[in-house]
Amino acid sequence: MKRHRLGQHYLKDPDVIRRMVSLAGISPSDRVLEIGTGKGALTRELAGLGARFDAYEVDEENFAETKEAVHGSRARLHLADPFEQEPKFDVLVSSLPYSESSRFINWLSGIPFRSAVVLLQEDFARKIMAPPGARDYRGISALAQLAFDVKIMERVKRESFAPQPRVNSVIVQLSPRLQVSKAEASKIARLFSLRRRRVDAALGKLGMGWIGGQGTKRVYALTPAEVHVICRPKPP
Repeated sequence: MKRHRLGQHYLKDPDVIRRMVSLAGISPSDRVLEIGTGKGALTRELAGLGARFDAYEVDEENFAETKEAVHGSRARLHLADPFEQEPKFDVLVSSLPYSESSRFINWLSGIPFRSAVVLLQEDFARKIMAPPGARDYRGISALAQLAFDVKIMERVKRESFAPQPRVNSVIVQLSPRLQVSKAEASKIARLFSLRRRRVDAALGKLGMGWIGGQGTKRVYALTPAEVHVICRPKPP
């Protein structure tokens, strides 16, 4: 699959790249990860900063171009889908394809790490920060707020990419709060597929057990903490 089909716009602005790396606070002992190398602009900056650096790319042409760009460095490049892997890392720095943003949040929520600095579409960043009851509050919002502290650090000009996107982008910093299992993330998605239903009615339709006293609320009004009480794995 070609990356332009994934909604990718290649980051090219060296100032944005340097700010992202600075925000990540990488130390020489850190294991560093990049998802989606694109043409290798960010990869070149990250190569050699940590004790170990792994980068994943799914497009063969981009992979070959990035491999040439970091030739001679300690970078470990992988032609593979990172979301189907379980890489070990401390710090993640990435410019993600916009279409992979939800998948990224689901994947990262179940992985231990120290810090992540990513470029996201501004509308998506606002969605994962939307409060309960807001129009944009969805299952991915509850999951993100449950798993991370989310901060928008700065907006990024469209001219920083090639080709230029039609939407605005932002640098987002994610710090872990709670590691969420795949089973719980799946339950959250199922629950919010009925976001306008009363909680008790939604749980009945989905065949999910109920813990707590918020049954008369609408699903879209549940706080992330309440969602966690409902969807976390129950002890045997």
